[in-house]
Order: sequence, then C-alpha cells, then structure tokens
Amino acid sequence: MVWPFSHFRKPPAPLRGTIEAIYGMIVAQAREPLFYRDLAAPDTVNGRFDMLLLHLWLVLRRMNPKDELSQGLFDRFCSDMDDNLRELGTSDMKVPKKMREFGDAFYGRTGAYDAALGVGREPLAAALSKNIYYGMDIENARRLAVYVEAANARLGTLDATTLTSGAWHFPSPAETLVTT
Repeated sequence: MVWPFSHFRKPPAPLRGTIEAIYGMIVAQAREPLFYRDLAAPDTVNGRFDMLLLHLWLVLRRMNPKDELSQGLFDRFCSDMDDNLRELGTSDMKVPKKMREFGDAFYGRTGAYDAALGVGREPLAAALSKNIYYGMDIENARRLAVYVEAANARLGTLDATTLTSGAWHFPSPAETLVTT
C-alpha cells in the first residue's frame, strides 16, 4: 500500500468529521497507558510516535489506499506531525527534512509490519522489537504482537461502511494480555 506523502491537501468537507473521529481514536489508542506501563513501550516522543504509527498502519491497511478517506487520514497524520514539530520548536527550515524522515519511518515500518504479519507472530514480534523497542525487548514485543494480531483481526471483521464511519473501537490491550 502506498499513500502519497503530500500533507497539505484538505479533505472534502463531509469527510473531515470522519477523519477527525478516526484519527482521534488512533491517537487515543496509541496513548493507552498500558502500552507504556505493562508492555514497556518507550514513553518518549519517539516511542509515542511509533505507537501512533502502529495504530495508523492497522487502520490504513484495512482501507482502500485510493480512497479519499484513507488519503485524508494519512494527510491528517502528516499535518499532526508537522504541528508537533513546530510546537517542539523545530525551525521552519528543518521541518521539511523531519517530515521526510517521518515519511521514511512510516513506509519502512509499515512495510516491515505488512511483511511480518502474514508470516507469523514471531516475525511480527521481531519487527515490533526492532521498531518500537529498538531491538532490546523481544518479550514485550511478543506480547505487543498478540495485541496487534487481535487488533488486526477485529478491524478485519468490520465491513467497509462500519470501518469508514468511525463507529468502531480498537480492542482493549488488557484483553490480549490475559491470553499471553
């Protein structure tokens, strides 16, 4: 799946509310304290970026990449990253370079997750360990892989209308920890 990396387009007015609702769910799920407390995801700017990217990938992989909604969701992510860079004091001259780095991170990680998800839990855990835990915590990456599989399965049960309406929720990460 390939989303053009152009983040300055505005979605059609009817889609804006849906994009905001879905993106809000993605952000809220990525901020779930359990990921940081119980699964030891790094509670840092980079760690939170990686969790946001993971959840964005889970949703986008279920959408048609040529659809205005998926493009709008990706553009909203880009706009959010641009805003965050500026809030952190990144100079106007460095923002484009950082945005390219975010794009590289997005495509690199999502490519690794896509490839690993179809092969099995251990390759997925290895990809998560590399990208979220910097290769230092395979055990928590395995536990996170269980959650990712559950979230992917839940999203896979949604029909296109439900998925694109934003009338759904991610599974609770606490539910998946009980089974690991």
